[in-house]
Amino acid sequence: MTRAARATPGGLARAAAVVLVLAAAAPACNEKRDDGTTPAAAAAELPPLELRDDTANLMLTWIDAQGDTHVELRPADVPAEGRALVRAMLSDRTEGTRDVFYVADLTQKRPDGAYVVRSMPRREWEALLEKRRADHLAKTAPPPAEAPGPAGSAGAGAPAAPSSLSGVTVIIYGASWCKPCHQAADYLRAKGVAAIVKDIEEDPAAAAEMQDKLAKSHQRGGSIPIIDVRGQILVGFSPGALDKALARAAGGVTL
Repeated sequence: MTRAARATPGGLARAAAVVLVLAAAAPACNEKRDDGTTPAAAAAELPPLELRDDTANLMLTWIDAQGDTHVELRPADVPAEGRALVRAMLSDRTEGTRDVFYVADLTQKRPDGAYVVRSMPRREWEALLEKRRADHLAKTAPPPAEAPGPAGSAGAGAPAAPSSLSGVTVIIYGASWCKPCHQAADYLRAKGVAAIVKDIEEDPAAAAEMQDKLAKSHQRGGSIPIIDVRGQILVGFSPGALDKALARAAGGVTL
């Protein structure tokens, strides 16, 4: 009789246990691995937000037909064209300021008087802005420009950059997803003007500072960016208006 045939029941049990342990330790070859084709997990839901007409510390961002964003502090101030899709944020809370946003429909109220609010991934909000801007540009794009003139000739309407802007610092209040905010910063830097960008969503103090400057200049919240050129408060990004403010600042004008 061989040794295997003489194995005791206890020995067989111990051998089976070893086989099970080794099998458990071995990699699972049939385990499905992420090869990059697995759909991303759905965006996390934010904690409920009670949004009412009298909610305090509220910032509401709505989108116009051109794809530009505007900021209001009360639901009543959002115009009809933007009420169906409004981003909501509370300046004293961090929820809804990062990868997932609160989006409200100000055309619908629940029986308790609160507006309907849902969660939306940041990338979906940004894609919506880009699409609306692209649609607007497609409708209003001018005909192709004529060939440029001889090298060195400047456009008649191009304002000359003031020579004394080296000491001017401009503050831009905006948000990371706001394309005009980035355009304003790039425009200033191309002129050699120092620009400080303050994110009103990431920094509640910056949001309060912006609102204080708007109040002192007797202006309401509108399109962001809000631009402070030595006390001259501009609502929205307009190259022409910014050039005029820079010219005044270069001349020593402060407000």
